[in-house]
Amino acid sequence: MKAVPSDAPAAATVVSVQASPQPMRTRLTLLGGFELAADGVPVVVPMSAQRVIAFIALHDHPLQRAYVAGSLWLDSPEARAHANLRSALWRLGRHGCTLVDTRDQQLRIDADVAVDVRDVETSIRGMLAGGDVALSASLLGADLLPDWYEDWVELERERFRQLRLHALEVLCERLTETGRLGEALDAGLAAVAGEPLRESAHRALVRVHLAEGNTAEALRQYRLFRRMLRRPSGSCRTISRSAFRPHQSRHIAMYRSAPCAVTSSALQDRHSSPSIVT
Repeated sequence: MKAVPSDAPAAATVVSVQASPQPMRTRLTLLGGFELAADGVPVVVPMSAQRVIAFIALHDHPLQRAYVAGSLWLDSPEARAHANLRSALWRLGRHGCTLVDTRDQQLRIDADVAVDVRDVETSIRGMLAGGDVALSASLLGADLLPDWYEDWVELERERFRQLRLHALEVLCERLTETGRLGEALDAGLAAVAGEPLRESAHRALVRVHLAEGNTAEALRQYRLFRRMLRRPSGSCRTISRSAFRPHQSRHIAMYRSAPCAVTSSALQDRHSSPSIVT
């Protein structure tokens, strides 16, 4: 037998290491409608389970089981409400991903579940605190669960609506100041669409038109808002021109005094339109 030299290299040993499975990426969408996806694949859950996970996701602190059951099944006896909650939680756990943390008789959204409304609110509060503008009008254009009509949803929807409208106005003003007028216009239009009778939204949009040099568009928007405030009886609330900045009021006044701007309908509106407080 041939001897093997002692200094010969040892045969390489191949060790097979199995990669640890990556945690499942779960995303819950509540803006514009309910949608649940795990690793990009839609997860279908019954309406009872949707209500539970949405209710828990809209709270940023753990909730007692009794509070969740009593809030979601107001008209049911306590025992029946708790049974409904247990059934909904069981249905949520059938999809191979952890959605709700149920430790210590409390319910909270699992830390690995991304919730769109929470992400958007975090970005909004950062911007309102003076942070960089990292939002777009498209991200702020959707209402919270718009086709749900339960009382607890309507309260949360109104809270988020006010927050996003304020954010759209601030976004519009910030973008106008930095000269990003196309994006500012999108934000202003989205704010007006979110609440057509919101004066501050129309004011922000007028400022964009004036920054673009479109005085006629600014005046058209001003008149549009004035008409929208008209009551069925023909009267309407007083609109304060002082709400606009001084140079904007001068632009509007100059344009209104131009001969081409004086039409028969404008003359007729002098008797039925609101007074303009300067």
